[in-house]
Amino acid sequence: MTEPPLSSLENRAIHGLFWSGIERLGPQAVQFIVSIVLARLLLPEQFGLIGMLTVFLALGAVFLNSGFGSALIQKQDATEVHYSSVFYTNILLSLVAAGVLCLVAPLIARFYGEPMLTPLTRVLSLNSVLSAFGLIQVFLMTKRLDFKTQTKVSLMASLGSGVVGVTMALLGFGVWSLVAQSVSATFFTTVFLWLLNTWRPQAAFSLTALRELFGFGSRLLASGLLDTVFRNLYNVVIGKLFSPADLGYYTRAYTLEQVPTQTLGGIVGRVTLPLFAEIQGDPARVRNGFRKALRTLVLVNFPLMIGLLACARPLVLTLLTEKWAPAIPYLQLLCIVGLLYPLHVINLNVLLAMGRSDLFFRLEVIKKVLIVSVLAVTWRWGIQAIIAGQIVVSIVAYYLNSYYSRTIVGYGITAQVRDLLPYLGAASAMGAGAFALTWLPVAQPGVLLLMQVLVGGLTYGLLCRGFRLPVFMDAWRLFQGKVGSLRMTRL
Repeated sequence: MTEPPLSSLENRAIHGLFWSGIERLGPQAVQFIVSIVLARLLLPEQFGLIGMLTVFLALGAVFLNSGFGSALIQKQDATEVHYSSVFYTNILLSLVAAGVLCLVAPLIARFYGEPMLTPLTRVLSLNSVLSAFGLIQVFLMTKRLDFKTQTKVSLMASLGSGVVGVTMALLGFGVWSLVAQSVSATFFTTVFLWLLNTWRPQAAFSLTALRELFGFGSRLLASGLLDTVFRNLYNVVIGKLFSPADLGYYTRAYTLEQVPTQTLGGIVGRVTLPLFAEIQGDPARVRNGFRKALRTLVLVNFPLMIGLLACARPLVLTLLTEKWAPAIPYLQLLCIVGLLYPLHVINLNVLLAMGRSDLFFRLEVIKKVLIVSVLAVTWRWGIQAIIAGQIVVSIVAYYLNSYYSRTIVGYGITAQVRDLLPYLGAASAMGAGAFALTWLPVAQPGVLLLMQVLVGGLTYGLLCRGFRLPVFMDAWRLFQGKVGSLRMTRL
């Protein structure tokens, strides 16, 4: 018989996953549509200019979080003093980050040989200051799994900033359209967070409270800085060694691949961290929840990534037009990297939930050394070779991340792969069928894309149903139950 606390936890997980999914999918859908419109209106080199700045802007965002966000979520007895202290600290750090960006802007422009980057960097530094005022609101809502309010905030901010960006692009503002979209998105997000959430900072500040969080958060800060630098290192290298247009093709392919993987990883990651942290004293329950979450992830992510790989050419030509065709091989290779991304997220979340930020940091250092080593070898053979190196790094990183999952909760790579293989097999068969359709003499890429999606989706569903894959069958039974309840209600 199921224990009441577990049932309650599962109900909260389902509710959190639902609203986290809506919160991610809704804004992502809006942002995706806006990005497609902007890609059709603007030039690849204009996207490349923004791509050159990604690492510097992302570093400012990491300093804002400073590891305090995850520390607040992980700490079960956090008080108002903790939240208010972090709030004021974030504002101070945001001003420092923005000031540093403004000072180094000419150096960034000189490094890339693009004078336009100086004003672009200084205007985009506003994001640091604007976002600092809303971070605690986000941490609090995430801790109590209130993704419904975040859904409203993200949707309104995405719509508002989308209108700003597209309008400016239509008026001929070029790269400044992308800047305006980014800054307005941060502004709208912060405003709506304050309007829809009741938390307000107290007139309280405690260094003791910060020190309590910093023990856990400092290692996450170091890990975050490492991860941000090296996650964007590819943009820096490509932007320095190749043309802005080449970087534009790469960043557009990367964005298309990241839409599903980051969305899915974010949905599950945001829910599992607070839930796993809540039951961190019971490794068996963490392991069971970990296993369910992992299989749920791959049920969706494997067909998305393999399907995107198979449909890359008609998708790019249909949505972005022929001018973005050079991005197609980059997208196909990045989809292989995307297969493993959500698996990294959930393995690392287990470490964080169990309070092992020391192991998290150790893993980050090892993986970053690996990234530099592989990049030092691959850059001379071009962008496709660089992405092939990312695939190698991702595979090795998955092994490293799952190693500690085995030692801490008893669910390592052997058990994980055994659970994942049936879903990978079904998704691969689906992808092969969808890719085979590209050999048909179909003149319109949009028609071919529709055929691939329909055939691939039907094939994957039939394979999952035929082999009775556990997570799919659970979802199928839940769907049948909902339909049955709806029929009874109508009767």
